[in-house]
Amino acid sequence: MQDRKIMLSEREMPLSWYNILPDLPTPLSPPLHPATHQPIGPEALQPIFPEALIEQEVSSQSTISIPEEVLDVYRLWRPTPLVRALGLEKKLNTPAKIFYKNEGVSPPGSHKPNTAVAQAYYNRQAGVKRLATETGAGQWGSALAFACNHFGLECTVYMVKVSYQQKPYRKSMMHVWGAEVIPSPSPKTKAGQDILAKDPDSLGSLGIAISEAIEDAVQHADTKYALGSVLNHVLLHQTIIGLETQQQFKKIGLQPDILVGCCGGGSNFAGLALPYVREKINGRNLRIIAVEPTACPSLTRGEFRYDFGDTAHLTPLLKMFTLGHDFVPPGIHAGGLRYHGASPIVSNLLHNGIIEAVGCKQTAVFESALLFARTEGIIPAPESAHAIHCVIEEAEKCREAGEEKVIVFSLSGHGHFDLASYDSFLANQLQDYEYPEEKIKEALSELPVID
Repeated sequence: MQDRKIMLSEREMPLSWYNILPDLPTPLSPPLHPATHQPIGPEALQPIFPEALIEQEVSSQSTISIPEEVLDVYRLWRPTPLVRALGLEKKLNTPAKIFYKNEGVSPPGSHKPNTAVAQAYYNRQAGVKRLATETGAGQWGSALAFACNHFGLECTVYMVKVSYQQKPYRKSMMHVWGAEVIPSPSPKTKAGQDILAKDPDSLGSLGIAISEAIEDAVQHADTKYALGSVLNHVLLHQTIIGLETQQQFKKIGLQPDILVGCCGGGSNFAGLALPYVREKINGRNLRIIAVEPTACPSLTRGEFRYDFGDTAHLTPLLKMFTLGHDFVPPGIHAGGLRYHGASPIVSNLLHNGIIEAVGCKQTAVFESALLFARTEGIIPAPESAHAIHCVIEEAEKCREAGEEKVIVFSLSGHGHFDLASYDSFLANQLQDYEYPEEKIKEALSELPVID
């Protein structure tokens, strides 16, 4: 009998996160002051982050120990299973071996608590009383609400309006864990007021919601800001995914040939990929693929430039693949992938040819999600389905070439709160979006010019 699940015991869970910064072949470009465009140091982040997270953001240590209190919360769902997708393999008639790391087993249903718990812990240690944040699909917002509830912090979430409307039960989860949820853009902040003045019917974007959350945080002395993706310390916390995956493959004597993850800001993709990037940098032959929607193609059609992380120019300038901070993508159902830029770390790796990036259309992604649900039983989040679509394409290539490759992807979350999206797909109501080149050029034209 073929085992489906490769498990680790709680005692085998990694005790440290992996920090890729000292291993990057080319160092990250420094963040720049939003007004002067001059390099800034870690002290510039003090108004919005606690000292411990700022230290992790710029750390030169290859490993950073996970606090015991964080590990104790992790044990509610970690280690997560590595699962052999035998049903999908059979349906595809492929010689490839397909595995997925199931991050949907966490209480909020995604990979996001890996960093939410850590961020809530470090903020509580610093005496912070409330965290303000943004959320796209609601996975990050529900994860931070869960973490804040555990550590006794208040939580305010600015939820992108289109997702607020599409995913009411994500909002319900946040309310259950005690969070305040505000549709963004909102009249509560100047950033939101400015957007609504220009477009009263704005569907919102992560860039707008970030502006609102940061503005809220800096105006209240007892409040800090928490970000669910993009920044170095967020990706650091997510590496527990890839570290566990390495141990699980070691147990069965296999190594992946192809690694796949969906990518918006980059936290889920990097969580699985970064421990393997270290292996690739050290000479291992391995393909690492980031998958994004064609409706928000920052990696595949954006430019590697300095840009703001938000719409209101409140963040430092970061060197990343971007579509421009004014870019507002269509209201696709993968709300967690509707961000105008990508993590500086992920962007650095793509720019240097260490990873690949591909774009997928919405209807094809949902077709693949349906196939996965009907062969493996799990209804995936629309974000995760992007990775699934790429995996299916790679597995079909293996069938055509007769190659027995090992493919692994991150199932970043379940789709139980995305069933309205599946209803729309089954009713043939979803559209494919190929963002017009002129619109991308228009958004990119607003990027700051850095000498």
